[in-house]
Amino acid sequence: MSFDFIPDNVSKHDNVYDVLKERGFIEQSTDEEKVRELLQNEKVKFYIGFDPTADCLHVGHFMQVIIMMYMQKYGHTPVVLIGGGTGMVGDPSGRTDMRQIMTVETIEHNCNQFKKLFDKFIDFDDEWEYVGNNGVYEPGHENKKPEPGKAVAVNNARWLRPLNYIDFVREIGSSFNVNTMLRAECFKQRMEREGGLTFFELNYMLMQSYDFMVMARDFDVKIQFGGNDQWSNIIGGVELTRKKTGKEVYGMTFSLLTNSEGKKMGKTQKGALWLDAGKTSPYEFYQYWRNVGDADVEKCLRMLTFLPMDEVRRLASLEDREINKAKEVLAYEVTKLVHGEEEAKKAQDAARAAFGGGGDIASMPVTPFEKSKLEGEGMGVVNFIKELGLVPSNREGFMTIEQGGLKIDGEKITDKKFAVTPELFKDGKILVEKGKKKKLVVELV
Repeated sequence: MSFDFIPDNVSKHDNVYDVLKERGFIEQSTDEEKVRELLQNEKVKFYIGFDPTADCLHVGHFMQVIIMMYMQKYGHTPVVLIGGGTGMVGDPSGRTDMRQIMTVETIEHNCNQFKKLFDKFIDFDDEWEYVGNNGVYEPGHENKKPEPGKAVAVNNARWLRPLNYIDFVREIGSSFNVNTMLRAECFKQRMEREGGLTFFELNYMLMQSYDFMVMARDFDVKIQFGGNDQWSNIIGGVELTRKKTGKEVYGMTFSLLTNSEGKKMGKTQKGALWLDAGKTSPYEFYQYWRNVGDADVEKCLRMLTFLPMDEVRRLASLEDREINKAKEVLAYEVTKLVHGEEEAKKAQDAARAAFGGGGDIASMPVTPFEKSKLEGEGMGVVNFIKELGLVPSNREGFMTIEQGGLKIDGEKITDKKFAVTPELFKDGKILVEKGKKKKLVVELV
């Protein structure tokens, strides 16, 4: 498999720091000048941590994957840290409540699923392995140097699960000041809410900091990257590594993918926008990016595609109806990256058929619906569109019809008591449209 996702002309810069800065990723770093210099003069190991909170990555994670792809392109070694240990506690950052505690089996399953997805985007040296570390006082080591230009993956369960708690709090806990920890944004928010912060979660910062120290000590990781919500945890790791090993390491955080109103992108009515086609179909994925707000087009093109910046600026400068061309390019490029060229092409053809007035529903993905539910006198149209997930409530269903926003096979529905029966389905299928942006082909099963 070839990993040439990023074209050589993606940037005129030769330092990946400048490339990431130009694309608008970098938010803050522990020492901007030194990090830039390090990335210019050395090929370094850096890490990003992913806690296996689900069995699949979503688009929020994908930003971090793209950053690793840039770093690999420019000759650095990504260390993908999968949190089989930290996942047993769960990061309180950005949370209003405590995460659900998962079993070890679930965590292991999720870790394996994560690695399969990473394999699609990043070139790994799968013979590399982290060895040893059976306790806080016992350093481990790598079995070999990673092949030049290849990434490595490690699971922090290797060093966190064997820990003796008393050894850990003596050696690591003694380096943390609780007053300072509670001033961290991630903890402060939780302290102010009802339910507060558990002692269990307070340990998370120590564990993530220990991760950085272990990897710096045992196989020379020099930088930790993370989303902006990770700043306090990253600083904890930089400080702990300096105190315990005398090594100078660095941290850098990246903007989270937010829209022009500051809300996180990648949320749909069905939940997260997943990278797995089984959870979010390539068509739904394509449609999400095709429908982003005009104000978000430039940011998404910059951060989620590998188009050269001149092309990003040209597309983002399009106005009025022309901006839809930029959104098509965005949707196609991101879908191609995640699902491959063939699926992106299919999704684009289906979207053009559905939304370009062509009306050919053959290439659109179908939503199955049980025929038995429509037997007899049929189902009320409001219940029907609610079952399909097009409206969240009866009230919104009635409002949609009142405002003339519902069509079935191109016919506007004006009767709120309209009954949907099997006879309406030509060849077992119908096209249901809510407004201009939601279209479903429903097939009887």
